[in-house]
Amino acid sequence: MVRNRRVTAAVLAAATAGCLLAAAGCSGFNYGPSSTGATATPTAPAATTPAPPGRQRYPAAAWPAFGGNAARTGAAAAAAAGPLRIAWQVRLGGAVYGQPLLVGGLVIVATEDDTIYALDSATGRVAWWNRVGTPVPLSALPCGDIDPLGITGTPVYDRADGLVYAVAETSGYRHVLVGVSVADGAVRVRRDIPAPDGQPRYDQQRPALALEDGRVYVAFGGLFGDCGPYRGSVVGVPVGGGGPLVSYVVPTPRGGAIWGTAGPVAGPGGTLYVGVGNGSAASTGFDGSDSVTALSPALRRTGIFAPVTWRSDNAADLDLGSTQPALTGTGMLLALGKSGTAYLLDPARLGGVGGQVAEAGVCPAYGAAAVAGSTVYEPCAQGGLAAVAVAGGRIRVLWRGPAGAAGSPVTGGGAVWVTDYAAGTLYELDPRTGAVRYSLRLGTTLPHFASLSMAGHQAYLGTSQGVIAVAGA
Repeated sequence: MVRNRRVTAAVLAAATAGCLLAAAGCSGFNYGPSSTGATATPTAPAATTPAPPGRQRYPAAAWPAFGGNAARTGAAAAAAAGPLRIAWQVRLGGAVYGQPLLVGGLVIVATEDDTIYALDSATGRVAWWNRVGTPVPLSALPCGDIDPLGITGTPVYDRADGLVYAVAETSGYRHVLVGVSVADGAVRVRRDIPAPDGQPRYDQQRPALALEDGRVYVAFGGLFGDCGPYRGSVVGVPVGGGGPLVSYVVPTPRGGAIWGTAGPVAGPGGTLYVGVGNGSAASTGFDGSDSVTALSPALRRTGIFAPVTWRSDNAADLDLGSTQPALTGTGMLLALGKSGTAYLLDPARLGGVGGQVAEAGVCPAYGAAAVAGSTVYEPCAQGGLAAVAVAGGRIRVLWRGPAGAAGSPVTGGGAVWVTDYAAGTLYELDPRTGAVRYSLRLGTTLPHFASLSMAGHQAYLGTSQGVIAVAGA
């Protein structure tokens, strides 16, 4: 159980200097002033308690999950785009790898310090925070590139119960699902997720969480460096935390990571689609890796696609696991991974090995795509964002964005938004041509595959130190 503590002057000083918490049971505070010059005054959450009885009314969300919706389209209801400026930025106790959630007037983020924050969307002031566990230092991991390793996957908000669900990696290599109240950050749900592959030390929870059919879906891959005997998996936990788990494990002797940042993509009938990484080089027959896999709400496999080159793709680490498939406005799926070849798929009949409707060279892609009708915006690792037309059973590249713009894009306000996360730059692009309308140096470092959330006139982006808000969207 996480207990609340009062924040003493000594703890505040230590946090300001080094972004450290004195103990795992602390509740939150701001790590410095916002760009407006105001210092946040947080509200400490209550201790873990059961949810109060009776019907509750919880705030609506402009961005309740990665991509703004269960299909991960990355489409925002935003005002007309214009010149950009930094509205505020807040330094927190750890890196924010996931997209911020936008719920009511709050920006909700989770950090690698295993802490969940709610910030005022207009000012960045901390409304509440809760540290839900103790993260794992990189020195204790067999491989990896995040230090410490805490909450990496984007959380998900369930308006039906007013909870924000997140998965924290904690000491002892435990993966813990927590549900915190959107009102005050109090922990209402806490449940350990046993590793379906039996290898929790080697499993990383990087994909965004999904909410569908009364369950929270949690996907797992391996650590950076691909070490150890892990296997990719998905777990379904009943909303509220009680009841039996359901799970799917990629049927490969080793590997098959599910690590694309968008997390499971929900299609018609609640079917979940996931991109799966390279499997074991020792496999003599197709083993479910390097694939787009369709799963029922009970996590039974209902379809699969893999390229005919799956064996050589696996050997060269050129699999489809670096993204999740994009569900297009034409009712088709577009799958693109490390090899640079895009595959157009019929989601109702994925077709098995070699079952694509069409294929074309696009780019090696990492992160998550955005979708606007029949156009898919793919996060290319080199050469900049690609706008890909998918219509009439064809795949066609329309344009490429700025060379370094490799972040996961979103659309809104009549523009396409993408980051150059290596340079710390945000671009606003013309959706017809890819021309740069405006760009903004953010003055901070960004995690890999960084992607923003949008609503109204502002966009919000997780950084290596906290959160930044950009006005003009």
